This record gives sequence, C-alpha cells and structure tokens, in this order.
Amino acid sequence: MTTQNKPKVTVILTNLGTPDEPTAPAVRRFLKEFLSDTRVIEIPKILWQIILRLFILPRRPKRVAEAYASVWSKDSPMREIMLEQVKYIQENVPAKYPDLDLNIIPAMTYGNPGLKPFLNQLNGSDTDHIILFPLYPQYSATSTAPQYDMLSRWALKQRNLPGITIIRDYYQHPLFIQALAESVRRYRAAHGTADKLLMSFHGIPQPFADKGDPYPERCRTTARLVAEELKLQDHEWAISFQSRFGLQEWVRPYTDELLDEWAKNGVESIQIMSPAFSADCLETLEELAVENAENFKKAGGKSFDYIPALNTDELHLKFFETLVNAHLDAVNVTLAH
Repeated sequence: MTTQNKPKVTVILTNLGTPDEPTAPAVRRFLKEFLSDTRVIEIPKILWQIILRLFILPRRPKRVAEAYASVWSKDSPMREIMLEQVKYIQENVPAKYPDLDLNIIPAMTYGNPGLKPFLNQLNGSDTDHIILFPLYPQYSATSTAPQYDMLSRWALKQRNLPGITIIRDYYQHPLFIQALAESVRRYRAAHGTADKLLMSFHGIPQPFADKGDPYPERCRTTARLVAEELKLQDHEWAISFQSRFGLQEWVRPYTDELLDEWAKNGVESIQIMSPAFSADCLETLEELAVENAENFKKAGGKSFDYIPALNTDELHLKFFETLVNAHLDAVNVTLAH
C-alpha cells in the first residue's frame, strides 16, 4: 500500500502550556491567554477582564518571569520534556502500523506550539482520524476540557469531519500507578525514606468540585493506589492540593498548611511528589520543590525532598506508548484496508 493510499491518522499529545521565554512580556502574553479562558476562571467575563487587565497583568508577569528564569534551561522545562515525550512516540510507534500514515505532533493549550493554530491550519479532509491525548493524568474541566473546546470549535467549521478519539485521562491505569510507585522506590533507594510521603496535586476551587468536576476524586484515587502499590501505612502518606489563589475556598487539605502542621507537630522529614503532572514545570520545580521546602524548614522541619515528575522516565514513556497503541489498534481496525 503506498503512502498516498494509507489512511491518515493524526495523534496530538498536548499539555497546558508555557511562555516562549522567561521575560515579563512573554509571561504577560501567556497569562493573558491562559487566564482569559472561562474554563479556568469562572467569574463573569467582563468583571474578570477588568481585574485581569488592571491588576494582574500589570503586576504579576515580572515576578512570574523571575520564577521561570530560576528553572529555565535551554527552554521551558515543560516544553523540553514534552518534546522528548513526543519524540519517543514518533520513534517507537509508527513502525507498528505500516498500514497507517501517522502524524504525531506536540501541542499546548496556551502558548507554543499551540493546539488552536495547528487545528486552524488542518482541514478536516487532511486526516481520516484524530487522536487527542491530553497529558493530564486526572481529568478536570479546568485543564482537559479547554482542549475539548478547541477541538469542538474546529469541528464546527469542518464539512468533512474525520473520526475523533479523545483519551480523557489515565488516573488509575495500572501502568501509570506502577511508574509512579517505582519512581518513589528508586528515589528512596538512593536517598533513604522520609517520615512521610506527601502526594500534592494542583488545586481547584471547591465550588468547581461541588458543580461536578471529578478531578479531586480522581486525585484521591491516584494517591490511594500509589500508596497501596508501595504498601504504605496510613500514617506514612497523605494527599494535599497546592497553588490556590484568591479568597474563595479551594479543595482541601492545602499543601502549605499541612506541611506547616506536620513540622510543628514534630515531623522531621518529608518527601513530596505531584502525580498530577506528566512533566515538571514552574509549579513543581519552584513552588513545590523550593517554596514549600523553605516554609517547611522555617516551621521546624529538617529534611524536605522533591521526587521529580515522571517526565521521560522509561516506564512512563512505555506507558504512553501502550496507551497510544491501544487507541491506534482500534482505529487501525476501522480504517486499514
């Protein structure tokens, strides 16, 4: 079968996004796009735009840019890692599907490479099937749903629609849990075991959960399964949520408050990880690993270690490959001839 006659399948691996560079103007552009999404901020749009443009965008980008600069290498950590993850899929998956013309690409909801620009230049007739793979282990309306929205808006403009598959999430997949647990085992084999393991997830406002966002329960399931895989006793681990802002109630317990409580109650050593992230980013490398370490030690704690996200861990990449293959198998049955 010639390439021209092969069914065309587009696999899009996506993550949240990152500024183009660690500068205030680049961060301002990124924050404007990110924080203008009504999935992320559920405040009446006109009111929120006033707050965003008059108070947040003039003040916050400089401070955030400095934080990005502290973790920036040749590129943003999230983008560097994601491009490596996509490269692995590009190098290991297509050969298994000789009857398909596979295009595997990276994309971000906000910033570059952008999902929206890619879709805007893609005609529905250019591909027979799209597999959208958001790299968020736990679905949330604040993170995964914006990618559904972009794909839906694109689909409304297409006359000849391809098949569409969305990998919603993978919060309890056995291979994902295994990869997380193994990362803890390896870290502890090299650095010893702390008094407690804290699994800290990005937080969402409590009203979002009250309205039906399943994210907090998915996080709790992930944490419980990892603890079970590691055979931890209840007193050896906990779950918490970080990165809240504003005055409203967020999903509890709060990471900073829990760490403060532990330190004051005599817990000396902590190892912290964030199973909500497929790639390390500003939030994990600066807020979790640095800010929380400083606060824990100021409150009386002695040892604080961050266990990195799975990133390009071999088990993590193999899991991604398995997940993509499973969906390609189904598409192949339908399209190949």
